[in-house]
Amino acid sequence: MTTVSAGLGLLRERVVGQLATKVGLFVVCGVLLVLVVLLSAGQGAVNVPPSEVIGSVLHKFGLGIGPMPTHPRGDDALWNVRFPRVTMAVLAGAALATAGAVMQGIFGNPLAEPGVVGVSSGAAVAAATVIVFDLDFAGTWTIAVAAFLGGLVTTFLVYLLSREGGRTEVVTLVLTGIALNAMTSAGLAFLLFMANTSAREEIVFWQLGSLNGARWEQVGVVAVLAVVGVAASVAMSRKLDLLALGDRAARHVGVDVEHLRLKAIVVVAMLTAAAVAFCGIIAFVGLVVPHLVRLVIGPGHRLLIPASALGGAVLLVAADLWARTAIVNADLPIGMLTSLVGGPFFFWLIRRARRTAGGWA
Repeated sequence: MTTVSAGLGLLRERVVGQLATKVGLFVVCGVLLVLVVLLSAGQGAVNVPPSEVIGSVLHKFGLGIGPMPTHPRGDDALWNVRFPRVTMAVLAGAALATAGAVMQGIFGNPLAEPGVVGVSSGAAVAAATVIVFDLDFAGTWTIAVAAFLGGLVTTFLVYLLSREGGRTEVVTLVLTGIALNAMTSAGLAFLLFMANTSAREEIVFWQLGSLNGARWEQVGVVAVLAVVGVAASVAMSRKLDLLALGDRAARHVGVDVEHLRLKAIVVVAMLTAAAVAFCGIIAFVGLVVPHLVRLVIGPGHRLLIPASALGGAVLLVAADLWARTAIVNADLPIGMLTSLVGGPFFFWLIRRARRTAGGWA
C-alpha cells in the first residue's frame, strides 16, 4: 500500500507540475504581449510613456482613468499610426504561427511552414498581380482575396507534390519548397518588370515584409481572416492529434483524413492570406514559434495552437519594435529580421531531422 500511495503521489505531482507549466506559459506569453504592445506603441518620433499609452486607451473607452499623452501630437500618433501597426503585428504574428502549427500537423513534418514551403510567396505573387494590373473585383477585400487564392493553390501544390505513399518526407518537402520559392521569385521578378514605379515599390515591399503604413481598414480585413482561421484551427485540434498517430489509426477512430487535410489546407491559406495581404512575406514565424511552444507544453494541438498564436503575436510585435528602433530614423524590413533569426533555427531543425531519420541517403 505504501508503494502504491507513493506512486500515486508522484503521478499527482507530475500532473500538477505539467498543468502549472502549461498555465505558466500562457500567463508569461500574455504578460509579455501586454508589455511589448505598450513599449511598441510608445516608441517612435513622438515618444509616449507606457502610463500615458494606458491612459489614452482608458480614456478612449470612456473610463477617464490615467494620464493622457502630454505631447500635443501624442494621442493622434497612437491612434492613427502606432495602434494600427501594433494590432496588425499581433494579428499577423498569431496567423503565421497558427498556420505553421497546423501545417506541421497535417504534413506530420517539423519543417512545414508557410514561408519555407513557398505558400507565403505564392500568396504574395497573387497580391502583387492585383497591384500591377490595378484589379478591384472585391473592393477593400481584393488583395486579401487574391492572397487567399494564391496561398490556397500553393498549399495544394505542396500537399500533392510532397506526398508519396501516404507520407511526406523531409527531403521532398524541402525540395518542393525550394522549387516553389524559385517559381514565385520568377513571378515576382516578371511583375516587377511589368509594373510602373509606384507598383514596383509596393512589390518590393511584399518581398521584404513590413508593417509600415498599416491602417485601421486593413486591420479590419486581417482581423476577420485571422480570427476565423485561428478559431477553425482550434476546432480541428483534436483531429490533428489523432492524425499524428498515422492515417490508418486516425481512420480507425472515425477521422475522415482526406477531408481533414483539405479543410486544414483552406485554413492555412486563410491564415497566410491574413498575414501576407498587407504585410508582405514574413518568414519563419510559423517555424520557430510552434517548436518553442512544443518544447514547453508538448505536442497536443488543443494547447499548442492557441499558445502558438499568442507566442507568434509576441514575437512579431517584438520584431517590429526592433525594426523601428535598431537604427535611428530607419524602418528595417521585418521580413529580413525574422529570416535573420529563423534561418539558423531552420538549419538546426534540418540537422536534427536528419539525425532522427538516420540520414537521407
